[in-house]
Amino acid sequence: MDATAHETSAEGHAHLLPHSDRVTVVITQAFGPEGHNLVGYSNVTFNGYPALTVLVRTPEGREGLVHLSPIYGDKRKRGFTDIAPGTRCILCCPATGRPLEKLGPVGDGSGADHYALYLTTKMLSGHAIALSDLWDHHESLIVDDAADISYWGQVHPI
Repeated sequence: MDATAHETSAEGHAHLLPHSDRVTVVITQAFGPEGHNLVGYSNVTFNGYPALTVLVRTPEGREGLVHLSPIYGDKRKRGFTDIAPGTRCILCCPATGRPLEKLGPVGDGSGADHYALYLTTKMLSGHAIALSDLWDHHESLIVDDAADISYWGQVHPI
């Protein structure tokens, strides 16, 4: 890989960008359960990159669009964010209102579950962003080709 090049896979779903001697992972596409691309769904950006947008519903019936930074490790979000930490939310596709598909428990004892945004239009769980359903529970993962990119990011911090 050319350390000065803007790289993307054949599917075009993530860029690895040089940042001094480190790498930044940016999600450039993520698909809901019916194949809608949720990156660039709105005009919200983070550092010039289009946000990843999900529809969030709370137990008391409130809902709104949440725009997540597409930059791995960046916890910024905009939009419907006045939700108490620890609230279990229903994560949905903003285009259809359909809930995201459950991948399984987070496994950290919190009781949180992971829900899928797929990195390709094939919508395979081995190529997904796994979002936690607990508000402000930062245990989301990026899984590509069944490898946990999030673990790689922890070993090679930004």
